[in-house]
Amino acid sequence: MTGALYAGVNAALITAVKADLSPDHARTVRLAKWLLSHGCNGLGVLGTTGEAASFGLSERRGVLEALVGAGVPAARLMPGTGLPNIRDTVELSRHAREVGCPGVLVLPPYYYKAPTDDGLFAYYAEVIERTGPGLAFYLYHFPAQSAVPLSVDLVGRLIEAFPGTMRGIKDSTGDAAQAEAYLRAFAAGGFEVYPGGDSLFQRMLGLGAAGCITAATNLSCGFAQTVYSRRTGPEADAAQAMMNACRAAAATVPLIPGLREIIARSTGDEGWRHIRPPHTPLTAEEGDRAWAAWTATGALPLPGLAEIGMALAA
Repeated sequence: MTGALYAGVNAALITAVKADLSPDHARTVRLAKWLLSHGCNGLGVLGTTGEAASFGLSERRGVLEALVGAGVPAARLMPGTGLPNIRDTVELSRHAREVGCPGVLVLPPYYYKAPTDDGLFAYYAEVIERTGPGLAFYLYHFPAQSAVPLSVDLVGRLIEAFPGTMRGIKDSTGDAAQAEAYLRAFAAGGFEVYPGGDSLFQRMLGLGAAGCITAATNLSCGFAQTVYSRRTGPEADAAQAMMNACRAAAATVPLIPGLREIIARSTGDEGWRHIRPPHTPLTAEEGDRAWAAWTATGALPLPGLAEIGMALAA
């Protein structure tokens, strides 16, 4: 696909926190810069992996401002702004536009269950119209977390109502059939589809996906970039197999603390283990299991990752 705003590999950026559970901008910035220099084309900021739902509005604005203020290009950031109410979603979306982000990723309103397509259309329409022009909107389809699926019919209605503004979707179902349904219905018209499942990346690229936005690319970004740039052939196939193995290794334990544990051990920086409740750090046994699974993939060493911890300790 040509012309996609976030074409390529996008990591669902982890948001570091300090021991007092406040956002740790320094660690988050260092990881963001490492990712962008080691295979990522862009970053999904303050999504599920970034634990956005655990942070307040001012904290979320602060994370985004810290990234941009430290030189992370706003044009390469897709912040999550979706909340159950219209007003806060609009506030965060306008803020993303103000700092220079070209687009935002918007969950459906996720408290009231089983809303109709008419209700969801009305929600997104109000958000888009109240935010105003100059910002692309990306739907965030993750019914396992939101409990609110986004039907192909609804997506089509939104594209028709807001051409050029309703720009794409991140599909985090991990269901190939679901991602294919969006691609077959809309990719030919320029609608950007980003699978959230690492194992689907190569296959969905072949069907017209614009790229990916995944959690495990916090660590497997180099392999993901090989898949994106090569597409087919032995090198791409081997890189996709490594993406699969890396995701499976991180998921031998709860995924978000698992990724933090692997980064902590890779960098020698235990500060990466800090995490906001209701998530909790891994136990020692879980940490050993995650690390053993990770090292067994053969992904290590990750070039330059250890220097993140060294720089913070200096």
